[in-house]
Amino acid sequence: METEMMGMPDIEVCVRDMFGIDSDLRVPAYSTPTEFVPDIDPKYVFNPEVTLAILAGFSHNRRTLVQGMHGTGKSTHIEQVAARLNWPCLRINLDGHISRLDLVGKDTLVLRDGKQVTEFQDGLLPWSVTRPIALVLDEYDAGRPDVMFVIQRLLEKEGKLTLSDKNRVLTPHAAFRLFATANTVGLGNLQGLYHGTHALNHAQIDRWNLVVTLNYLAPEREAAIVLSRVPTKNTEQGQRLVSQMVALANLTRRAFANGDTSTLMSPRTVIMWAENHELFPDVRLAFRLTFLNKCDESEWPVFNELYQRCFDEELIVQSPLFDSQSSGTETGTRT
Repeated sequence: METEMMGMPDIEVCVRDMFGIDSDLRVPAYSTPTEFVPDIDPKYVFNPEVTLAILAGFSHNRRTLVQGMHGTGKSTHIEQVAARLNWPCLRINLDGHISRLDLVGKDTLVLRDGKQVTEFQDGLLPWSVTRPIALVLDEYDAGRPDVMFVIQRLLEKEGKLTLSDKNRVLTPHAAFRLFATANTVGLGNLQGLYHGTHALNHAQIDRWNLVVTLNYLAPEREAAIVLSRVPTKNTEQGQRLVSQMVALANLTRRAFANGDTSTLMSPRTVIMWAENHELFPDVRLAFRLTFLNKCDESEWPVFNELYQRCFDEELIVQSPLFDSQSSGTETGTRT
């Protein structure tokens, strides 16, 4: 498998035929997958602009950063492009515990001929850059700023990776590709929504060749995705229900943009709501268990109003901030 991974792409695919995008671009690809190629999701819906940016990253070795709100499918988008190109892909989640040693490598104790010896073990970066791997730095803006400088040189054209610990300079494999996903483009937690993100060095952000934003989909496309994920809802009644769910999700996003709420419903949340509705036939109960109970109680009246607009009924919730006389429905307890 290792020998098999060392080759270059051996075929080209037409973007129009493969992704249904009106473009004459042809992208190098592999004819056979390896164990590092993600599984294809045949129901995945591609965003044309984001897909073209990612494909440019693959075909022209452009460092590509995908930015967007949570739940829009940034990492999955890159993975699904790689899956259709049969391009090996590796995701690294840059949480606060990822250190420079994890990325570069460190000395470790190993057994050689029955004796313990100290040996340098390559980290994730040296292993990736020397192979035809599409490396995805997930949650890029959550990585520690001092650690992020490790990839500074890799972001440059023909950039190499220097391992000062071993006095080695690694030249990236010709089929190595670098991608990243972020919620804030390195601006930090300005909205108070993405705790744990950091303000990153602007000189490094400037080195990314392509920066593309993945926004929430149009309502009809988002509804189509929900129906593809929850096929039992693909009935006349189910389609009407999913349309109401998507409409409510869009209202929460608008309320968040206006500063009325601190939480919004992502497409992932809508899918979970539809899935949970299969378990809990009461759509209001499924909504509370999926989303409402994650929100601050002070914002429940806002979500109650938004829910009423879409479903023409109030949520059955018990909150000291709700006026029990304002609704003729019986109030219950928070689930």
